[in-house]
Amino acid sequence: MKTRLTLLILLILTVTACKPAQPAAETPAAAITENQEQPLETTEPPPPTEQPTEPPTETTFEFQPATGQRIEFEAEDGAVLVGYYYPAIIPNAPVIILMHWAGGDQRDWTDVGMVQWLQNRLDENPIPPGQEAVYPSMPLGLSFAVFTFDFRDFGESQPFPGVSFAELAAGWVMDARAAYQTAREMVGVDPARVAGLGSSIGADGVVDACVDAACLGTFSISPGGYLQIPYQDAVTDLAEQEWITIPEPESATAPIFCVASEQDVPSADSCKSVTEDPYQHVIFPGELHGTLLLKAPNNPPEIGQLILDWLDFMFGIPE
Repeated sequence: MKTRLTLLILLILTVTACKPAQPAAETPAAAITENQEQPLETTEPPPPTEQPTEPPTETTFEFQPATGQRIEFEAEDGAVLVGYYYPAIIPNAPVIILMHWAGGDQRDWTDVGMVQWLQNRLDENPIPPGQEAVYPSMPLGLSFAVFTFDFRDFGESQPFPGVSFAELAAGWVMDARAAYQTAREMVGVDPARVAGLGSSIGADGVVDACVDAACLGTFSISPGGYLQIPYQDAVTDLAEQEWITIPEPESATAPIFCVASEQDVPSADSCKSVTEDPYQHVIFPGELHGTLLLKAPNNPPEIGQLILDWLDFMFGIPE
């Protein structure tokens, strides 16, 4: 009996040892596919916060015809003045204020072609016949804005009947200051680049009012202290201003420039009276005064080039 039990136990152990081991549980194919389609979730950083930005500044150029635009403005004492604005053909153009002589009014600047030459829009606003030779060619693409006006008691500006020349002179200084300010407010000009060119009373006016207007320079044709301020004193005051550019020692031009005829004694003496830098003057032979120095065929042949050199010094002229 004991032998049978022992054999039975041995048989059971043998069968158990020979039974193949069960493979490890396999992951169902469906489960694998599902896991591949659903990758591990990750925490994405929040999108960057957009900073507010200023809209880009657009520079727009408002094209304006070459013809003069009539402008009414006032001097500080309320005198009503009339000027004409001649726009440049480029944006942010330098502006030149032209101040007439006592022998005429602002129309003289178009009669001698100064407005048209500076504006350099000759296909629209040509220089009068016979005056072209006064001025050298202006480079293409160069264009100045121009502002002319009538002093009080001249042209279209307010008349002052019965007022003496001496009394009017103080008003003309106010007129010149108002003209500088009005010109720099015109559409299309660079208000930081303003200069004055004048004849006779205007030759004094451009200098006398320049300090208050912070103009960059002046070109005087036949000054004479006619506005009751000695030309030498006005130039000396202007030359001391920090914004006036000092030319190189060998320069033939300067931001403050004066021309006159030798026999036009008050004007020649005024031009010669200044010796301080930054100043230059040229004295022509003869006796022509004021705007007559720009009238062909008797004009000094170099006067146009002197003005162009003056403009080049202050504003730069492309070759």
